[in-house]
Amino acid sequence: MDSPPPFQHPLSGVQRKLEMRMQHYLDKSSPHSVYRWLALVAVLAIYSLRVWYLKGFYIVTYGLGIYNLNLLLGFLTPQVDPETEGPELPTKDNEEFRPFVRRLPEFKFWYASIKSVVIGLLMTFFSFFDVPVFWPILLMYWCILFVVTMKRQIKHMIKYRYIPFSFGKKKYTGKSDKPAQKDSK
Repeated sequence: MDSPPPFQHPLSGVQRKLEMRMQHYLDKSSPHSVYRWLALVAVLAIYSLRVWYLKGFYIVTYGLGIYNLNLLLGFLTPQVDPETEGPELPTKDNEEFRPFVRRLPEFKFWYASIKSVVIGLLMTFFSFFDVPVFWPILLMYWCILFVVTMKRQIKHMIKYRYIPFSFGKKKYTGKSDKPAQKDSK
């Protein structure tokens, strides 16, 4: 006996097509990191201008700042924490080089950041998210939180000798091609 086919919502096919199209564009944008980050800066500028123009939504901005600070920490920390799981990163010059593997990869960091800013921008269109707060206190608290968190992260980076950024492949040069100058007397 055959069972009836499971019920599918009529819009599920449209949703699937939209998800596939979105994934296609995300895949195409993956190698273009500079343009992706410029898009994030542009969306962040639009959000900032909207908040400045409306003179409100400071609690949304504070939440956005805390969330993106958390993402930044995930981006800066190694996947394997040397404090809890032993020193994976080399601590001496004669140890083997191990590449830095992030807990949160760059693409996922960018994607989560841009999603959060777009959601924050959409939240500014609804007045019930505009909770009246004294924004200088939120700003001061966020700055203190940022400084304390980054100080702790930098101490961790110094203690375990890792740098979460690479500036491309090292290029080694051979002997110079200049001819030796002769003394002329």
